[in-house]
Amino acid sequence: MSEFVSIAPTVKLGKDVKLSKFINLYGCEIGDETKIGAFVEIQKNARVGRRCKISSHTFICEGVDIEDNVFVGHSVTFINDFYPRATTSNGELKSEADWKVEKTLVKKGASIGSGATILSRVTIGENAIVGAGSVVTKDVPANAIVAGNPAKFLRFIPQEKK
Repeated sequence: MSEFVSIAPTVKLGKDVKLSKFINLYGCEIGDETKIGAFVEIQKNARVGRRCKISSHTFICEGVDIEDNVFVGHSVTFINDFYPRATTSNGELKSEADWKVEKTLVKKGASIGSGATILSRVTIGENAIVGAGSVVTKDVPANAIVAGNPAKFLRFIPQEKK
C-alpha cells in the first residue's frame, strides 16, 4: 500500500477491489470488484457490497450497510445519529458508550447522486435513485426517484418490457 492510503488491518477487502489514494478505511468490509475513490472514509462496522462505486469525498459512517451494485456519487455523507450531541446531560464530553449507532441500509442497485446527505434510520430501496444534493430523511421505495431537501418522491422508474 501507498503512504497516501490508510487501511487498518481490521478491514476486509474483497477480490479485485480498486482503491484510490488518500482514503481512510478501518474496521469495514468492502466487497469484490468495488471501486473506492479518493478522499473517501469508511468507518468500522460499515459494509459496502460487491461491484459498487464509491465516488471521491464520500463519508460512510459506522452502521451503514450498502448492498451490491450501488453507485454513490461524489461528496455523499451518511449520518448515524439522529440527535447528535457533543456532551452528556451533565456536561461531560460524550464517548462511544454514550450513544447507540443508528443503522442505514442502501439496497441492491440503488444510485445516490453527488452531494446527497442520508440521515440515519432510513432504507433506500432496491434500484432507487436519489437526486444530487438531496437530503434523505425517510425511507425511499424500491424503483423510486426522489430529490430535494427534504427528498420527495418524484416518480417510479419505468419497468423495461420483456
